[in-house]
Amino acid sequence: MIRIRRVSAWIPLTLVFMAFSAASAAETPDAELDTLQQRVKPCTSCHGTEGRATREGYFPRIAGKPAGYLFNQLLNFREGRRNFPMMTYVTQYQTDDYLREIAAWFGSQQAPYPPPMPTKAAPEVLSRGHQLVTRGDETLDIPACTSCHGKRLLGVKPAVPGLLGVSQDYLTAQLGAWRSGVRAAAAPDCMGQLVRRMRNEDLDAATSWLASQSVPEGQEPEESLEQPPPLHCGSIEQGLRAP
Repeated sequence: MIRIRRVSAWIPLTLVFMAFSAASAAETPDAELDTLQQRVKPCTSCHGTEGRATREGYFPRIAGKPAGYLFNQLLNFREGRRNFPMMTYVTQYQTDDYLREIAAWFGSQQAPYPPPMPTKAAPEVLSRGHQLVTRGDETLDIPACTSCHGKRLLGVKPAVPGLLGVSQDYLTAQLGAWRSGVRAAAAPDCMGQLVRRMRNEDLDAATSWLASQSVPEGQEPEESLEQPPPLHCGSIEQGLRAP
């Protein structure tokens, strides 16, 4: 069973963020104090340069993801559908326009993807994961991941995220959070519905296969869905309000 650890150290996190911001301003005393580059610095301190992600795996890549998806997540943190103290602190007093600007900046970053981490999953686990991702499972009423996340699994503009280039630890944690209700999206929450239909071994298989895939250089999210999504997803409609 997946356990979601709650972080309660609000004061230390807040102090770190304030100290980081003060240090950034002190380094450039004559510069403009509210540039877009300064606004995204708190994000890159966790998500890596240009939002490329970091090696430990729990802070995901946000570079190049559809801006509508990134905007959705910032709204979700601000409005309590997702919970992480640092993200809540960064977003809670920001306007929609401010968050759209941040989302658009990271969505425009086309940094190369690192190679995937070696997997220890057994061949039969990877085979099951490939089936779920590319064909789904009618017996469980689970559509293929590619039916929403694109044939290349790098997302679909404006609001569907890519699933490749993200660690298995992060994917597993997020699916577990959806299953337990810790994470949610704008209603109707189609991911929450799907994850609760999946068995634990299916979650492991799908995330193992996804995390083992490499991303060819120059690949980007698809411009539009070829067909309507198999489920009604409120997050897709919400993402249309992004840049």
